[in-house]
This record gives sequence, structure tokens and C-alpha cells, in this order.
Amino acid sequence: MPRPTVRLRLTLLYAAVFLVAGAALLTVSYILVRNNLNPGNVGISGPGDEVRRAVQREVADDALHHLRVQYALALAALTALSVLLGWMLAGRALRGLQEITATARRVSQDNLDERIALDGPHDELKELADTFDAMLERLSSAFASQRRFVANASHELRTPLTVMRTELEVTLADPNATNAELREMAEAVHEAMDRTERLVQALLTLARSEGVIDRRDPLDLAAAARLALEHTSREAQAADLAVTADLHSAPVRGDRRLLERLVANLVENAVRHNHTGGSVSITTGTRDGHSFVDVVNDGDVLDPATLPRLLEPFQRIDRGARGDGAGLGLSIVRSVAQAHGGSVSLAACPGGGLRAMVTLPRGEPTDQTDPSSYSRERAHA
Repeated sequence: MPRPTVRLRLTLLYAAVFLVAGAALLTVSYILVRNNLNPGNVGISGPGDEVRRAVQREVADDALHHLRVQYALALAALTALSVLLGWMLAGRALRGLQEITATARRVSQDNLDERIALDGPHDELKELADTFDAMLERLSSAFASQRRFVANASHELRTPLTVMRTELEVTLADPNATNAELREMAEAVHEAMDRTERLVQALLTLARSEGVIDRRDPLDLAAAARLALEHTSREAQAADLAVTADLHSAPVRGDRRLLERLVANLVENAVRHNHTGGSVSITTGTRDGHSFVDVVNDGDVLDPATLPRLLEPFQRIDRGARGDGAGLGLSIVRSVAQAHGGSVSLAACPGGGLRAMVTLPRGEPTDQTDPSSYSRERAHA
């Protein structure tokens, strides 16, 4: 047996409310009329008063009987009318909900451009429709981003695999390959494997950063910046970069490995996307209840309109950058920052280069060595 619809339940509710209200009103009216027709309320004295009372009582009873019949017929007719009007009003009230249901049925993974765009007063149904439209907008953006991510990841993984396959096929096809040629092939395959491993690790880090952060370890961004500077010191020296660090205590709480990777990606990005003989500046500290890390580097003049694209996966402006990255560094920075309740801002330097600042909620001071006012400058001539 099918369950009653919302429209039917609302109609029955309207009819029941009207029936109860109408019955109460008619009952009160009937009592008032009966009391006024009661012969005892009329003072009659003299000869034949008993006869007159009997006649009045009979007339009153007959009038009340007709009144009860008329009230019952009127109540039945008005109840039937209330059912009809209730059905129409319920249908009109639920029309927006029917549009939402119809749109939800039409929506699929390949058809996320449907929108309800409900017209009418700004009531609960309008708010529900607008919320549903906003959810569809987010889903459409998420699916589009996922498709781009999968396509780009497949392309990036295909490149080193193609290199390895080509090197192996060419070398194995030559029965007279020398040890030097075999060694050269092995080095090429090893390099491609390293690239694949770095890409897979970056993809895993990106996926992990987009999940829920369960761990809340204390960490100082200044200590993470100092560690990142040590790891990139050889690369900066090889590129003859002048590195300046002004590290003040910047305590945060979160996943230590992800936060350290965030700072490391900023520093590595500044070192690798730079000119030979350029400069890199790293600053950490606190401001307005937040901790921040600010990294500035030299480089090509960037169009400010292209900067938001750098925060998307596999987006690279400088394809010739050192390190042969996959374009995941800044997207990982954004995901880690957002997962910890922070934000990332990018700005193009007037003379060329990029300024990247990450702001995170300030945590309690850690027991790490206080790097307050720690600064150093390395000029590689």
C-alpha cells in the first residue's frame, strides 16, 4: 500500500483544522440560539400561561431541529470545499519542492549544469532551492577539477613510463649493445623511476592534505623554514642565489609532516623558479592572532591574472624550472593550509618573481629552539 503523499497529508490537515474550527463555531452559535429560544427566559403570567409555554417550547424545539440540520449540512459543504481548496493550496505551496525534486532526478555526473533557479518570495523553499543550486555549483566545480586532475596525472605518469619503455626497447633491440650503452640506459630508467616516485609521493601528499586533519602536533614555522633552507642549500648555492631569512617564532598546531611539507614546498618553489644569481627571502612570525610564512623570490615577470592558476594541480608557468617538478607544489601548499584553517595568497613582484604568503591560526608556543630574530644571508658569487 503506497504511503500518502505530503500534498494529501497537508490537505487532510487543512480539512481537519477547518472541520474542528467550524464545528466549534457552530456549536457555540447553536448554544447561544438555544438559550435565547428557551421559554423559561420569557416571563409569562396569567391564565393559559402553561399552554403558551408548551406552544413556545414546541416551536423552539422545531426551530432548533431545523437549525441543527442546516448547521450540519453547512459544515459538511464547507468541509468538502476546504478539502478542495486545501488540495489546491498544498499543490501551490509544494510546487517549488516538486521543481527541486525534478531537478535532482535530472542531475547526474555528466549533467551538473542543471539549476533550479526558483522564483518567488524569499521563503524556506526559496532558501532550499538556492542552497541546492550552490551545492550543484560546488559539485560541478569539484567534478571538473577531478577530471582535470586525473587527466593531468595520467599524462604526467605516462611520460616517465614512456621514457623507460623506449630506453628498454631500444637497448634490448640491439644485440651488440655495449656495457656503456647498457649503463646509459639504466641511468635513464633510474632517473625516470625517480621522477615517477616523486610524482606519486606528491599525489599521495596532495590526497592526504585534502582529507580530515586528525593530528594536532605543535610546530614552529620558523623551525620548519630553517629545515627547508638546509635541504635546499646546495641547490641554492649551485644557482648562485642570495638567500635571506628573517625567522621569528610562528607557532601552529596540526599535522607536522604536512606543515613541514608546506614550508618546504614554498622554499623549494622559490629556489627552483628563479634566475641564476637571483635572491630568495623567507620571513616567519605572528600577526593579528595568526602565524605566517612569507617567501619571496626573483624570476620572470608574472601576469597577476595567471596567479590563481598556480594553486591548481599540474599548473606550471616556468616549464624550464630546475627540479623538473610536476606542478603540484603550490597546490599542496593550498590544500594543507586550507585543511588547517589557513589561507594562501600569491602576488607578482613588480620586478619579476613571486611572493607567496601562508597564514595559519596561531598555536601555543612550542619547546623548540626559539628562532626569534634569526636571520642570515648567503651570497653566492
